[in-house]
Amino acid sequence: MAALSFFTFFTLIIFLHSATVSAQSPAAAPAPSATNVTAILEKAGQFTTLIKLLKSTRMSDQINTQLSTSNQGITLFAPTDNAFSSLKSGTLNSISEQQKLQLMQFHVLPNFFSVSQFQTVSNPLHTQAGNSNDGQFPLNVTTAGNQVNITTGVVNATVANTIFTDNQLAVYQVDQVLLPLNIFGPAAPAPAPSAPKKSVKGADAPS
Repeated sequence: MAALSFFTFFTLIIFLHSATVSAQSPAAAPAPSATNVTAILEKAGQFTTLIKLLKSTRMSDQINTQLSTSNQGITLFAPTDNAFSSLKSGTLNSISEQQKLQLMQFHVLPNFFSVSQFQTVSNPLHTQAGNSNDGQFPLNVTTAGNQVNITTGVVNATVANTIFTDNQLAVYQVDQVLLPLNIFGPAAPAPAPSAPKKSVKGADAPS
């Protein structure tokens, strides 16, 4: 009986000690969740078409990867479903899968920009689509007070709202799909026909 009482007392001491240690040990902080650009757009609503394009071109994966591996950040211009609906019928179906990727890349800047930073940027801005020269993928930004205007050479758009910003990722709602010159610009004029060769004066007439 004495042995049983001692065992019970010993077990109680161990239990109380464990409980005290557990109470004194701070709980480990949960690891910060990785930023997911499509989850941000889904939460905001009205970006169904953009989300589909980001996923089908795997551009969303590229954005999320860059956010986790680079400290330069990302800026995304996000056209709403209404912006896509206002496109001429068949616009998206008329371009190739490669051009759809370039279209999505054209909406992404490889750096974080706050609204105030757009007041001092140098145009044209470099997008993930690459070449910003005339006729390629130029993107120009101007500001008027707190309003940010975007010109592509094909469309003029306005930043309507800030969807998300955390000093690493900025997502701005725009009222137009940003159509790049390289894909949607006017076709290059056909080369002028060559002038007919002049006959040589004084050439011998055929016999």
